[in-house]
Amino acid sequence: MKKKFFRRMASVGAAAAIAAGACMMFAGCSSDHPEVTITYSFNGTDYAVDFVLSRNDAPNTVQHFLELADAGFYDGLVVHDIADDYTYHTGGYRIENGELVEVDYLSTVKALEAEQEITFTQSVWSDPEATQGTYTVYGEFSANGVEQEYGKEYVHSAGALVMYYTDKGNYNGEVTVKRVDGGSNNDGQAYQRKKYKYNSATSLFYLFTGEQRPSADSTYCVFGMAKDYEDQLENGLLNAIAEYKESLDEDASFTEEQTVRLNRYDPNEAVNKGDLTAEFNTPMEMPIVIKSVTVTKY
Repeated sequence: MKKKFFRRMASVGAAAAIAAGACMMFAGCSSDHPEVTITYSFNGTDYAVDFVLSRNDAPNTVQHFLELADAGFYDGLVVHDIADDYTYHTGGYRIENGELVEVDYLSTVKALEAEQEITFTQSVWSDPEATQGTYTVYGEFSANGVEQEYGKEYVHSAGALVMYYTDKGNYNGEVTVKRVDGGSNNDGQAYQRKKYKYNSATSLFYLFTGEQRPSADSTYCVFGMAKDYEDQLENGLLNAIAEYKESLDEDASFTEEQTVRLNRYDPNEAVNKGDLTAEFNTPMEMPIVIKSVTVTKY
């Protein structure tokens, strides 16, 4: 009798595991508020920070981020720019042999698709017929014509996760985008042509640690928020960074200025041939590394 019971329980457990796996594969099983844990490695210590994401605010951005995280895209990347001491940019650079090296985003995601036999969700296409996916994200913010009638759940405030994109200069080319509303707020047209510069986010994101900044919400998409900002960030990673900076000699700097050329791997030739540059303040000697991004709730 006991053997039958245990066999039955094992079958139930296996069925539950299969169902859970199926839930991860189908959007119908996803929640409005997925959760991820970003583990930062700094000065020999790991700092796990939990975030809640909002599909209500940014369904395309959240889906894209989850897929990149599951594929392991972010593992090993570094915080490549600390701007104004409250914006920690990451998602596109590694430190190799003492140098800051940009990841070839498009080649990397295509390689991950082939190696892992997965398909990244597309929301932006380069051609009017929507057949050539760009692997970039539809900009879910007001400057791109996206208005949340119900109001935004998350805004630029301490602990916000924000998707961002590089400057495209004077380039005004267009791409095809698929509206989340299926066209209900766009004369029934599910697809429309829009400016590439606002629909060109790849894998880059930043952690915002400053005071509320409403002006930034119009051009950058806040898609998540730290669950426990005080314990996991303020008293955790950010405190460790502050203590390390205080330990440095008076003439030493925590970051080094790096001049990088933007858009060098952009698939659009008119963009990647440009001469736009940016100045990054990068922790080089003691980098802040993204050890992993783990999805804990879909």
